[in-house]
Amino acid sequence: MTLLNETHDISLSSWVTSANDQSDFPIQNLPFATFKTKGTDESNRGAVAIGDYVLDMAAVAQLEIFTGIAQKAAEAAAQPTLNALMAMGKETNSALRLALSKALRSGACEEEKLKSCLVLQSDVVYGMPCQIGDYTDFYTSIHHATAVGSLFRPDNPLLPNYKWVPIGYHGRSSTIDVSGQEFPRPYGQLKAPDAETPVLAPCKRLDYEVEMGIFIGESTKLGERIDIEKAEDHIFGICLFNDWSARDIQAWEYQPLGPFLAKNFASTISPWIVTTEALAPYRINFSRPENDPQPLPYLTSENNSQMGGLDIQLECLIHTEKMRNANEQADKISDSNFKYSYWTIAQLVTHHSVNGCAMNAGDLLGSGTQSGPEHEQAGSMLELSRGGKEAFTLCNGEKRTFLEDGDTVIMRGYCHKEGAARIGFGEVAGTVLPSVK
Repeated sequence: MTLLNETHDISLSSWVTSANDQSDFPIQNLPFATFKTKGTDESNRGAVAIGDYVLDMAAVAQLEIFTGIAQKAAEAAAQPTLNALMAMGKETNSALRLALSKALRSGACEEEKLKSCLVLQSDVVYGMPCQIGDYTDFYTSIHHATAVGSLFRPDNPLLPNYKWVPIGYHGRSSTIDVSGQEFPRPYGQLKAPDAETPVLAPCKRLDYEVEMGIFIGESTKLGERIDIEKAEDHIFGICLFNDWSARDIQAWEYQPLGPFLAKNFASTISPWIVTTEALAPYRINFSRPENDPQPLPYLTSENNSQMGGLDIQLECLIHTEKMRNANEQADKISDSNFKYSYWTIAQLVTHHSVNGCAMNAGDLLGSGTQSGPEHEQAGSMLELSRGGKEAFTLCNGEKRTFLEDGDTVIMRGYCHKEGAARIGFGEVAGTVLPSVK
């Protein structure tokens, strides 16, 4: 079985010439976002990235250059959020992607009409791509789980259920915002190891987590289970995701029910959602070490084994206030890859619905921190600093164990390999502000 089609052809080029020069957004990508023009009170509308531009989908829909389900999808993409487009499902979304690909190719007869629909990315403000009704965060990196577990349970770092069930918790959608989010350092109860009682104070061990966000497309009804063979039919696409974490608040509150105030103060997503169809060239096999328990039958399929994994390169940078004042570049502090995930995106969706939980278009699943097998591939400062015990030095000489006020965290993601077009996710950035007194 192949998921490739004509939209993935590496030889395709676009009449939008900036898309042909090592852009995150070549014609083989075509991710979705919402936007408005800077300095206006316009309503948000959907957009597709092509090179240095956004293609205004409201303007495209008005042209009526597409037909059938592709035109209906274009009209859905013109709305202030992408929920309606997501809900249309895989076939309709694929038809729109094909129509856009044909219209944006070099020599396309639609060029003159579509030129008027282009807006420079530097001239736009991105909105939330959709209304997120529900948000669930998973824990899919065994390397992250083992590293963190070793800090707190040296004799038993990985709990026995980890290799059997995708671990997750229900999060707070109201504090998720798009790249550029700024938030005050959170307050919460803190209890020092030698203290008799906790105190209410600003978090001192603020952290980031490098994650991917998985957006649900086609909805399900209460009581409906999603078979793993059809799970990806219910996934619209993937974005970058920063799951900010207050480690000292978390340490005191997480037992016995898990994350609460340590996680719900802020989460940041990239504006662009890369469709699962665009990611087809970067599918890889999924397998477990022979000595590990193999997934239960409801989490297993031939397709999931053959192409359930995704090869997505991830990197994390810090841009401190001192760096910005000195006009210095951000410092890359780690990189990893989504291929190290212990569970596939299909398995996450299948497990989430196995109890009959209804899934709605625009629901967000966080992948959990994506750490690799090496220490420098850690997806959090908790790991990089070995629990705050070892400060690491940035390129300008500053030292960090956890985030300080004024720090901006930037995450980027991209896919590349010989024989396929490089595609990217753009970036997600967020900045820590001082606590509110």
